[in-house]
Order: sequence, then structure tokens, then C-alpha cells
Amino acid sequence: MKKNFKLFGIAVLVVLSFGGCKDDEGNTRTINLFTLQDDIDFGAQVAAEIESDPATYPILDSASYPEAYGHLRRITDTLLNSGKVRYRDDFVWQTKIIHDDSILNAFCTPGGYIYVYTGIIKFLDSEDELAGVMGHEIAHADERHSTEALTKQYGTDVLFAILFGNDQGTLTQIAKGMLGLSYSRANESEADMRSVDYLYPTQYDARGAARFFEKIVDAGGGSGPEFLSTHPNPENRVEAITTYWEDKGGKTGEKFESRYNDFKKSLP
Repeated sequence: MKKNFKLFGIAVLVVLSFGGCKDDEGNTRTINLFTLQDDIDFGAQVAAEIESDPATYPILDSASYPEAYGHLRRITDTLLNSGKVRYRDDFVWQTKIIHDDSILNAFCTPGGYIYVYTGIIKFLDSEDELAGVMGHEIAHADERHSTEALTKQYGTDVLFAILFGNDQGTLTQIAKGMLGLSYSRANESEADMRSVDYLYPTQYDARGAARFFEKIVDAGGGSGPEFLSTHPNPENRVEAITTYWEDKGGKTGEKFESRYNDFKKSLP
């Protein structure tokens, strides 16, 4: 196994040497050499590490908060059943709520492990807004941006060492850093558009993510998710999402404010 891994590492270096290309920011794009199964296996390792660290990630027990988890899973299932999520039947799409009202964030690991903070749930006003944010995060996993970003940050050899069980220390570091994982501007834009795609066939208003950005602007900026703080142009993103929605036909959907209030009341 070690000999095969060494040979694979050499092959990786050869591919990377001849496979450089540029993204829309002029940066060299990282080639994603992970297979779909690698995403699944790596995501499972990261999720296990996250859930072994309650100090960093105080996850609410689903048995103690069944109503809250029922709301979250309804939103998740609606997006997954839109017919637009490529790896709907391949990834686990497990949802967890992290109890921290100070953090306006959500994130999704490779393989579809979704984590949503109570802070962002309580900050938003309607279910379509949270669905828009969750659609954005699901897109990062579904478009496999997560392993691309991790490869760029840590390097292919390191990530494959983790997959082979040879670097527990870096796995812990990655798990602690999932909240702040940095994506390219192109990947962020793609995730915004995929959010519209996921919501459009449902009863939700597909502009949910745009309404989130509008709320951040109205609040004067503040401490938003990494996909906002990394590329702080929410007004432009509202315009881009709205234009994309209009190009799809501009169908108006529902906000579901009343049942979203019930969701918020079910949280500690």
C-alpha cells in the first residue's frame, strides 16, 4: 500500500506540473484529483472529527430537539428533491444544528455533511432565506468545490495522506477550519446560481440567497458567513442572483414566514 501511494504521489506531481489553468481571477486553478468516493470518505472523516469536538462545535442533540431538526430536514429534503442536486443519491446529506447564536454561518463538508448555526437561523426572517443559504452550501459539496478548495489550501499529498489514515493532526486542523474555508470568487458565484437552481422548482421563492444578502446590507455588514466576508460585494450578488432568477422566468415563490418562526421558537 505504501509503495502504491508513493507512485500515486509521483503521478499527481506530474499531472499538476502540466495541468495548470486559470480561473476568472487570473489564479491558477487547483486540479481536483479526488474521486467521488474520495469526497465521500474524506467528508466522513471530517464529520467524525467535527463531532468529536463539542467545544468548537456544540451540536444540538436531535433527540432533545426533534421539532427543530424536523424543520431543518424539511428544508434540506425540499432542496435535495428539486431534481437539480447532481449527487442527491451519492452523498449522505446529513444535517446538524450547532448551538452558537453569535455565528451567522452554515457550512457543508465534502460528501454532504451540513452544519447550520443557531445564529444564522435566528438572524433570518423566513424559510426561503435559510433555504437559499443552505442551497449555496449544498452547492459547494455538489459541485465539489470543497475538495478543490482544500486541495489548494493543504496540497494533494496531505489530503491523500489523511485518506490513508496517515495524518490525524492535519485532519483535526481541517475540521476546525471548515467554518472559514475559502473558496474562489468563481466558485462562490457558481454556488449562488446553483442555490437559485435548487429553489426554483420548489415552492420557495428562489431569491432566498439574495434576500439574505439584502438583510446583511440593511444590518450594516456585520459578521456574516465566509462566503460573504471573503468577497464582500453583497449588492452585486443580489443583482446577479436576481438577474439569473429573471432569466429562468422570474417565478415568484413562497417565503413561509410563519412556520419559520415556529422553527426559531423550537431552538434553545
